[in-house]
Amino acid sequence: MNETIKKIQDHRSIRSFLDQKIDEATIREILKAAQSMPNSINGQQTSVIVVQDKAKKAKIAALAGGQTWVDDAPVLMVFVADFYKTHLGAQKNNLEQVIHESVEGTLVGAVDVGLNMGAAIIAAESLGLGIVPIGGIRRDPAQMIELLELPKYTFPVAALAVGYPKDRSHKKPRMPFETFKFDEKYQVEGLKEAIESYDAEMVPYLKEIGREQEVNWSVATSSVYKSVYFPKVHPVLKNQGFKNDK
Repeated sequence: MNETIKKIQDHRSIRSFLDQKIDEATIREILKAAQSMPNSINGQQTSVIVVQDKAKKAKIAALAGGQTWVDDAPVLMVFVADFYKTHLGAQKNNLEQVIHESVEGTLVGAVDVGLNMGAAIIAAESLGLGIVPIGGIRRDPAQMIELLELPKYTFPVAALAVGYPKDRSHKKPRMPFETFKFDEKYQVEGLKEAIESYDAEMVPYLKEIGREQEVNWSVATSSVYKSVYFPKVHPVLKNQGFKNDK
C-alpha cells in the first residue's frame, strides 16, 4: 500500500481548527488538484468560491444551520455546479443550452462537483490540513446564492471547511466492505445481517464521541431520511434554471 492510499484510508472529518492562516499558494495547489479531475464532456461545470472573509464565513455558518466549524476554519471552499459558463459557450456559437433543464444535467453537475471535491480533500489532507464537507450549504440556497452572487444556471452543491487540525478527531467506522463492493451484480443477501453488525459497532463509537443519542447507524439515518431535510433545494434549483423536467 502506498502513502497516498494510506492517507485516504486514514480520513477523518475535522471540526476543530487552529487559528492558523493557509497561504494562497497552498490553496491554489489544492484547487489545481481539484480542477484536474475528470468531468463530463470536458464541460468543466464546476466552480469553487473561496471564502476567507470572517464576516462572510460567519454568515454562511449561520445559513448552514449554526455549524461553528465553518466560522472557525480559515478557509471555506464552496463547490458550485456551474452551467453558466457552458451557457456562455453556447451563446458564443448561437446555440441554446438545454442540459441544465434536465435531470441528467443536475446529475452531471452533482457528480462533477463530487469528483472535484474528492480531489480537494485528498490534496488538503496530504498537506497536513484537516477538512469537513458541509452539506448544510444547501439549507437555505437562495440566501447562499445571493451572498455569493451566483448567476443563473449555477447551484451551490456543497462546501469544504479547510484548516490545520486542532486535534486528530475520531476515525468513524465504515460499514463492512462486503456492503460496498459487489461482484458482477447487486447482492441483497446478507445486507440485513451486515447492518445489524454495523449498528452494534456504532454504539460504542457514538458513546465515545458524545453522540449516543443517535443510538446507531440505522436509527440515525432513518430519523433524517424520513423527511426531505433541505426542502428549499428543489424550488431554488428550478428558479436557477434547473427545471428537471426533461
